[in-house]
Amino acid sequence: MGHRRLTRTGGLVVFALLISAGTAWGFITTELVADGLNRPIFVTAPDGDDRLFIVEQQGTVQLLKDGSVLPDPFLDINSIVMNPSAWSEQGLLGLAFHPDYGTNRYFFVHYTDLFGDTVIARYETQAGNPDEADPSSAVVVLEYDQPAANHNGGSLEFGPDGYLYFAFGDGGGAEDPSNNAQNPQTLLGKLIRIDVDPLPYTTPLTNPFVGNANVLDEIWATGLRNPYRWSFDRLTGDLWIGDVGQYLWEEIDFQPASSTGGENYGWRLMEGFHCFNPPADCGADTLALPIHEYGHAGGNCSITGGAVYRGANVPELEGYYLFGDYCSNQVWALEYDGSEVTTVLPLTEFLNPGGQLSSLAAIGEDGSGELYLVDREGTTTGEVYRIVRALTGVDQTGDASPALRLGPAVPNPSATGTALELMLREAGHVSVRVFNAAGRPVRTVASGMRAPGTHRIEWDGRDSRGDALPSGIYFLKAETEGRVATRKVSLVR
Repeated sequence: MGHRRLTRTGGLVVFALLISAGTAWGFITTELVADGLNRPIFVTAPDGDDRLFIVEQQGTVQLLKDGSVLPDPFLDINSIVMNPSAWSEQGLLGLAFHPDYGTNRYFFVHYTDLFGDTVIARYETQAGNPDEADPSSAVVVLEYDQPAANHNGGSLEFGPDGYLYFAFGDGGGAEDPSNNAQNPQTLLGKLIRIDVDPLPYTTPLTNPFVGNANVLDEIWATGLRNPYRWSFDRLTGDLWIGDVGQYLWEEIDFQPASSTGGENYGWRLMEGFHCFNPPADCGADTLALPIHEYGHAGGNCSITGGAVYRGANVPELEGYYLFGDYCSNQVWALEYDGSEVTTVLPLTEFLNPGGQLSSLAAIGEDGSGELYLVDREGTTTGEVYRIVRALTGVDQTGDASPALRLGPAVPNPSATGTALELMLREAGHVSVRVFNAAGRPVRTVASGMRAPGTHRIEWDGRDSRGDALPSGIYFLKAETEGRVATRKVSLVR
């Protein structure tokens, strides 16, 4: 497993180059896509799906379809979910769709039950109605006792390897009083990786601690305080974790796609780059340190981890990791080259103009990689905003459709390959490459000038030598004139 060492110059931690966004980033803004929600806390969608699934903390999932929230929820499990109060960290916290959702209709939720304990459960969508889940289809994957009401984690996602990842906080209470995050015999304060095909779940033999009687097999990484929002980069497979701090520091942890797990992210030994318990000589050189931290000045108090932008509508954001703060509602874009943070852009003036955000609960992705800000707000005033280009100048009178777009891959998943539509607003040189989950290019499937309009792009599931590629997650990435669009494809041999 990899470790990052502290770099110091004159006693100061050097970890980022901070650049003012200024007016140069005035091309981005937000548009309201849903309001009147009951404490929305997350948004997501299956890859390629045009709908947006909005998780409400009370125990419902609303469905945004064709520009409107449908009158009936996609899922309602309110009766079995701890009903959250204004500042509660309990409730329905996460939603993830199975990589083969188009075939098996499985999705997974993370919630706290009426006793305040964690439940990971699988549900199915109705066979005859894709806009409605079957509440009677529930299968409990895992239950875990929570000693306190806070620090329950939130996100759960399928990794590029097809396994289900989720994370628990340290069990709550200030300063991790039981030192759970460093205790290898509890799942609290850990990132967890399991195989849910089939249920009951099993532990992948490639988990880093399998066979070690002193560590629970399910553990993928340790040393987390409250990893409330985290995500995989849909292009590279890298993992980004926003870990909520204690008194002074919020942090972003990074795990490259090449990792074999086993990282210790430091809590409660450290808070951010700083020794916490013990206050000195905490073994920083043995830990996987954050790539970025920020303090609690300016009303900051709790990081809201986000996602790397891989959409098509705002190509200038390509590759930036967007994150924010729940209390101050500030939003930043961060650029990381794999060894150091090179840029941190403050984007609050563009993405929270006029201060419309009240409680930034999530920055989530739709099925095309576009990003959304989720404002938790109150029981009838929660909102969701999409990050878009600001229509200025020629865009106000011209075609406001994306200059480059990739349609859904069909079939997906596939055993023999797939096809999709590439849409161009203007003529230009286009390249379409296939990348594996580690971010390495394996095939160029299109390269050359293309006229405006729609073009069919095909990939037969083979690499540049003509060899059939193994099962796994792949990404088709189209580029033209500085614009980028991507689609995720699953090969199942």
